[in-house]
Amino acid sequence: MARPVIAIVGRPNVGKSTIFNRVIGDRLAIVEDKPGVTRDRIYGTGEWSGRAFSIVDTGGIEIDGEDEIMKSVRMQAELAIEEADVIIFMVDAKAGMTHADDEVAQMLFRSHKPVVVAVNKVDNFNRMDDVYEFYGLGFGTPVAISGSHGTGIGDLLDAAIEKLPEQVDEEYDEDVIRVALIGRPNVGKSSLVNALLGEERVIVSDIAGTTRDAIDTPFERDGQKYVLIDTAGMRKRGKVYETTEKYSVMRSMKAIERADVVLILINGEEGIIDQDKHIAGYAHEAGKASVFVVNKWDVVEKDEKTMQLFTEDLRDNFLFMHYAPIVYLSAKTKQRLHKLLPVVNHVSEQHALRIQTHVLNDVISDAVAINPPPTDKGKRLRINYATQVATKPPTIVIFVNDPEIMHFSYERYLENKIRAAFNFDGTPVRLFTRRKSDSD
Repeated sequence: MARPVIAIVGRPNVGKSTIFNRVIGDRLAIVEDKPGVTRDRIYGTGEWSGRAFSIVDTGGIEIDGEDEIMKSVRMQAELAIEEADVIIFMVDAKAGMTHADDEVAQMLFRSHKPVVVAVNKVDNFNRMDDVYEFYGLGFGTPVAISGSHGTGIGDLLDAAIEKLPEQVDEEYDEDVIRVALIGRPNVGKSSLVNALLGEERVIVSDIAGTTRDAIDTPFERDGQKYVLIDTAGMRKRGKVYETTEKYSVMRSMKAIERADVVLILINGEEGIIDQDKHIAGYAHEAGKASVFVVNKWDVVEKDEKTMQLFTEDLRDNFLFMHYAPIVYLSAKTKQRLHKLLPVVNHVSEQHALRIQTHVLNDVISDAVAINPPPTDKGKRLRINYATQVATKPPTIVIFVNDPEIMHFSYERYLENKIRAAFNFDGTPVRLFTRRKSDSD
């Protein structure tokens, strides 16, 4: 089930990023502290009143070649309208209502999206009178907040959560593998979808679409059913999406959350860039099974070492995803395309793999015998037992005498031993250390 999206929009310098940072705060999704993970702070996750959501700060968008403030504001608002379930419209109590605020409001009205007006910089009771002016925007009662003091944030989230759509469970059978294709523009996502389906079903338009509904494309191959998640996102090209590549992360994240397997497309002709790492990092942090797909391999000039060198470069750039297999292919010519779905099937199985507790503990015991846990200030870590508590991704809890002395390097050693025993190809493995209680 995909999390709903809340987008923060508004003209420059109204405090969007400050509020964004306050909202994600300690509620930011747990991520692994591994080398090579690159994060783009435009996007975060949060939870309030039992509802998990994604939140986007449009203030982080860089618009190349656009110096006029209003063009920038308009483009940001268009993107938020396109993707968000609820919009927080930020304004500035000190500056009062401006022409730019009014223009954004008109766009939001035309969208028919739920909107909450947040009046920032209400730093004391004397400024409460400044809030009333914003009733004129026509979105109901404005919420007074102060980013610098952190006041009013709870009221703002209450108002936003109230407007979120009801959660709807997806109706795919358990044996259907949901596959998301992600990657920066021009890596060949649409071409790969067409190649997998065997027909031109994903039409790439030059006009930015107006529908926000995800379109899933089912197909079957060799008795296995698949669903390609949100192929609608691949139709939306146009100037807005081309000039603001960073913002496409939001649609990628929504697809990632709904997927079982994520195909991370890399342009083999252009090589690896930082944006590839941003996008792959989201799949890793979401705990999804992943496959690197190096596309356009047909146009790469090759010798006997080309693939080896590219693989080494990819592994160096994605140290945090050492587990993900790599498939080289050409969506255009269908060269090596037949290798992709068997890999998808395999990593999907590994993602859902469950290990019996006694077998897992045999592996842990052998690992401890080979390399005993280290001591810390004279106290030695004692591992009592381990158990797998979840799949998708495989999640293992290790019960010990004192979690504080479990060093990350020893935790990594245990993960490597677990992988050596059970493979877990293509999927992250999450290890958590807990103190063994007297009742355990």
